[in-house]
Amino acid sequence: MIDDDRSLVQSIIGLLESLGYAATGFVSAEDFLKSPDLLRSACLILDVRMPGLNGLGLQKELEARGGCEQIIFINGHGDVPTATRAMKGGAVDFLLKPFDSDELVDAVKKALLHCKEQLRKRGERRRARSLIDKLTPREFEVLRFVIMGLLNKQIASELKTAEKTIKVHRGRVMQKLGLSSVPDLVRLTQIAGISPADARYGTKGQYPA
Repeated sequence: MIDDDRSLVQSIIGLLESLGYAATGFVSAEDFLKSPDLLRSACLILDVRMPGLNGLGLQKELEARGGCEQIIFINGHGDVPTATRAMKGGAVDFLLKPFDSDELVDAVKKALLHCKEQLRKRGERRRARSLIDKLTPREFEVLRFVIMGLLNKQIASELKTAEKTIKVHRGRVMQKLGLSSVPDLVRLTQIAGISPADARYGTKGQYPA
């Protein structure tokens, strides 16, 4: 919970702890960014308007750091443009003060579910990338052509090598990744963040964020 209103922070922390949640409060975004709690945060209840770094500024900072914190914004004003910016930035909810405690708790539950799902997807992506990183640069290059839908003959032409050489590389790719079909390969590369449109470009180990 981050709000420059200390009494509100204490009230919400008390509510969440009474429901069994581990909760910590801060009176500024700067204090939160300096705290070790930053690394453990799954859900942030965040005031939009605060001295120093405001709520939207903190949202942008956390996005740049690649965190998975799910944000619930609270605000004392019915500011539609601000709410729109917050939601477009990935906020889970935008509550107006004074808000109902049940409304806040529902938003927290939703935020925690979102965080759990995001962590699951990140874990899958790390596992997929760790498998793909076992490939040699040439095998990785062949993989990218395969997920474009090119045939061995076409890949051989693109790489200016023999078709039988491509067959060997392709077989090694499937063996190293533990896959038996091209659809399985496509699914794995999608999880890893490699799209068919990127197949002609980039090098081994370079992935989208």
